[in-house]
Amino acid sequence: MLTPSRAPFYSIVLGNVATPLGSVVLPVTSGTKDNHRTEYIKLEVADFESSYHAIIGRPALAKFMAVPHFVYLLLKTPSKTGILMFRGGLKKSYDCDHKEIKYAATSHVPEPSAEVLASVQKLTDSEMEISS
Repeated sequence: MLTPSRAPFYSIVLGNVATPLGSVVLPVTSGTKDNHRTEYIKLEVADFESSYHAIIGRPALAKFMAVPHFVYLLLKTPSKTGILMFRGGLKKSYDCDHKEIKYAATSHVPEPSAEVLASVQKLTDSEMEISS
């Protein structure tokens, strides 16, 4: 179930702001069967074309106590049985960036997005609260 969200995306698509449809809290597990970690992460749900399936932001990195090493495309996070390491692929990273640049060059922000953003910003903190 989606809850309203006041967190627009900036710089995902060059020059455009994407307004999320809402947010949801889901368990996110990383690692292997023998060495893993699960945390409940608040995810923003967006309705726009992208070569990325998910974007891990600072709140998720903080929750996992992750240390990103951007130069090496490496992410390290502690787990119960040691350190989890996630390695990125330079070719895959390049392909995603290239696809995003092509998409950004042809996309635009629809007019209703501004109206949705204005409506969401009027919500009170209690209306934004996620129930257990």
